Amino acid sequence: MNTAMNPMASISSAMSNLQGTLQSSKTTSSTPFIGNPASAAQGTTPSPFADLFTDAIGQVNQLEDTAHSTVNGLLNGSGVDVHEAMIATQKADMAFELALSVRNKAVQAYQTVVGMQF
Repeated sequence: MNTAMNPMASISSAMSNLQGTLQSSKTTSSTPFIGNPASAAQGTTPSPFADLFTDAIGQVNQLEDTAHSTVNGLLNGSGVDVHEAMIATQKADMAFELALSVRNKAVQAYQTVVGMQF
């Protein structure tokens, strides 16, 4: 199966892209921000970590919009197959579950830091 038809492959490729981004930022950055220190020295703004989350949420939203349009196409009879609608729905569901898990881990980490005594 190709990546467009396999939701697990698309999620795993997104996770590997995120891991690659995080690993490359760890090896190139000794400052508290994620990005290239050379770009900070040149006066350009580094890519903050929040942009990764914003992009991920945008991708989840795009998958949900695609799922809604395929389901509407299936209900309207505009040439959408049942398997296409199911695949799009499962992709959107898995992406949402992944985003929710990341959010829950971030909240848990925040609560752990808040609970620390100095």
